[in-house]
Amino acid sequence: MTTQKFTQETLKTAAAILHAGGVVIIPTDTVYGIAAHPEKSAAVNRIRTIKGRANGKPIALLAADKHSVITFGAEAPPLAQALMDAFWPGALTLVLPCGAVFEGFRVPDHPQTCTLIKACGGTLRVTSANLSGAMPARSAAEALKEVGLEADLLIDDGPSPGGVASTVVQIGRNNTLTILREGAISAAQIHAVETKLTSQ
Repeated sequence: MTTQKFTQETLKTAAAILHAGGVVIIPTDTVYGIAAHPEKSAAVNRIRTIKGRANGKPIALLAADKHSVITFGAEAPPLAQALMDAFWPGALTLVLPCGAVFEGFRVPDHPQTCTLIKACGGTLRVTSANLSGAMPARSAAEALKEVGLEADLLIDDGPSPGGVASTVVQIGRNNTLTILREGAISAAQIHAVETKLTSQ
């Protein structure tokens, strides 16, 4: 495992590792995450092993932009679109209908990480870079201590500015809203967008 600062060369290296089925620890606007290419099932399973995460627990996707979410196959009802417009890029994970299942998506407010995600096809499977049940890593040093030695590359971009995990909201096909986890964005902020949309 190597640690590198976020440069153009590092971005190319990280993209190559992910395309080849490797695992990379990346900075985001909330906390550090451990990433795998969504088409590399062995790499996604490796993330679960590294974290000690239950097999049945889903791993969300970081997306380069809204278009990448739709391209992946997600449905975006009107309320989902309104929340995307209000909070993306940012600390909101939207759990959306995606074929026969639901998938979690977030566009991070971190331009370099979004560039890396775009270089990998527009989405990456990413979960916080810590052992399951432990506090999320807010720095490369914390990520290294928790799970970094098991990864192929760790990108160090200094302390994460947010430090709080994203808020997770599920939107059903019939435009229903369920807050699954309150994080950096408050429930009141979420419901304010919902109220504004329904009052139009």
